[in-house]
Amino acid sequence: MLKKERQALILKEVNIHNKVLMSDLSQQLNVSEDTIRRDLQELGDADKLIKVRGGALSKSYHVYTYQENDIYAYQEKTIIAGKAISLLRDDMLVLISGGSTNLEIARILPPDLRVTFLTISLTTAMQLVEHPNSETIFLGGPLSKTSKISLGGQVVQALHEIRPDLCLLGANGLDAKAGITDSDWEVVAVKKAMIQASSKVAILSISEKLNSIQKMKVCGLEKVDYLITELHPDHESLQTYRVGSLKLL
Repeated sequence: MLKKERQALILKEVNIHNKVLMSDLSQQLNVSEDTIRRDLQELGDADKLIKVRGGALSKSYHVYTYQENDIYAYQEKTIIAGKAISLLRDDMLVLISGGSTNLEIARILPPDLRVTFLTISLTTAMQLVEHPNSETIFLGGPLSKTSKISLGGQVVQALHEIRPDLCLLGANGLDAKAGITDSDWEVVAVKKAMIQASSKVAILSISEKLNSIQKMKVCGLEKVDYLITELHPDHESLQTYRVGSLKLL
């Protein structure tokens, strides 16, 4: 595989899954970690991703921005955001995670909506607080330097003490059999607590994440009430996700 092709695949993995590890890319592409390290450095120097220790982050995942060109699959995420907003009603208590799709939800909320939002994401909170009629509560704790979300036991304990009407949750990996998966144990612990706390759970995902599996399981699809993608609910790519009472939006 040529370096240009390899780097294109690396960039795609970073943008789809928000973050990647050098060790995983090395196995996936069958090259040394030193090769991956050099690739990530070159892509970082070209401002195409953010290189961090042991891997890389997507620019759209990390940067607080409204620039369309900085957000991967911007049009698809805008469609998903609009579908998610259709679930919101006045006086709801809504738990919302981080990521560029949830940031887009916060950006395009109808101005007359009256909802109380709880979030573990600093960037999502910064956007939500600008809404004229909704309240924002930031669930604080040790803050991840990369994802800008609160993690740890303090956050998990706070989540055990609330009962949101709806949880809007991004997915790193999404598969009909494996369910919702992630690559970070602390993130998995917080996501589990978010799901357990909420009356209804909506998973938000671009279709490129369908049929992808990360190393750590968050939950099975039986724990999810809504799966929201940019696709029409009848799209053939979603047929295997028609399980139980899961509603496709």
